[in-house]
Amino acid sequence: MATAVAPPRSDPELPASVVRRLSTLDRFLPLWIFAAMALGLLLGRAFPGLGAALDRVKVAGVSVPIGIGLLWMMYPVLAKVRYETIGKRITDTKLLGTSLFFNWVLGPIVMFVVAWTFLPDLPAYRNGLILIGLARCIAMVLIWNSLARGSSELAAVLVALNSVFQILTYSVLGWFFLTVVPGWFGAETAVVNVSMWAIAKSVLIFLGIPLLAGYLTRRMLIARRGEPWYTNTFMPKFGPTALVGLLYTIVLMFAMQGDRILELPFHVLRIAVPLLVYFVVMFGLAFMLSKKLGFSYEETASLSFTAAGNNFELAIAVAVATFGIASGEALAAVVGPLIEVPALIGLVYVSLWARRRFFATAPLLRH
Repeated sequence: MATAVAPPRSDPELPASVVRRLSTLDRFLPLWIFAAMALGLLLGRAFPGLGAALDRVKVAGVSVPIGIGLLWMMYPVLAKVRYETIGKRITDTKLLGTSLFFNWVLGPIVMFVVAWTFLPDLPAYRNGLILIGLARCIAMVLIWNSLARGSSELAAVLVALNSVFQILTYSVLGWFFLTVVPGWFGAETAVVNVSMWAIAKSVLIFLGIPLLAGYLTRRMLIARRGEPWYTNTFMPKFGPTALVGLLYTIVLMFAMQGDRILELPFHVLRIAVPLLVYFVVMFGLAFMLSKKLGFSYEETASLSFTAAGNNFELAIAVAVATFGIASGEALAAVVGPLIEVPALIGLVYVSLWARRRFFATAPLLRH
């Protein structure tokens, strides 16, 4: 997820300050999403033909109005990524190797197991969760890392690295975990047959285009106005517009499939429970393994929040483009950010507690 990053306060040792240190946008993100869902449902009821009208003009199988929202919610996120930081830690093979393992091996496996455990009878929602598990966090993690007092430099490097790896591996891993791995357990008929190209096309359009735009925006504006202006003046105004793109997309999605959602309210809970389990398991495993490997608290926090967070914007884009706006996969992806925000806020408290409990002698870095 991507919204505005609130500047950290000077009292990081006080867990009670965590929620107050979130920006207003971030603090009430679940409320904004619920409001967008409700507005979409009302529009769908008031204008029954709206869905058909929105779906009339398509590009790459995606409604043009929806596609605009999908591209916009990714663009500000990727303009925030500090791509130039990748080279600073490229020689730290232990740290980068650990992060790559957490994000591109452990994360997809954990989500696959959790999805099949909790949703054995709902393949569409299960596929949606798997798409979420493959989309590694590239923005919201900076907020959680800052609140938990992790290493801001390392978090920036890991975010940049994940952005690149998503272009290179997302389509391959999506095809692998949706169509190949289930077959090993005799479950071929329970999974939609998705081609690698269908996922790759979605990734190239809805991640590749905004990634290129974000990279060029950052490079050109920093060259003209300098990094301090870009970070402190431009991005605080431009970055939060990603939320506008996300909410706009959710409104249209729920306007197009509102009747179906109202008929299945319990299914939202069915999707939420495995997501919550996933966040807790991924954070716990990453934190324990990082501590065992001898990393500092700041490095451990950055590695753990990067491993636990997900890029729901990409998951929503791929689900919509590959399976359709009214699909269960798209609904599962939309539920994701509702659960991520409260879950990760809770894990910030856990991280601060774990620092006092297990890293008592470590000095606290201030950023």
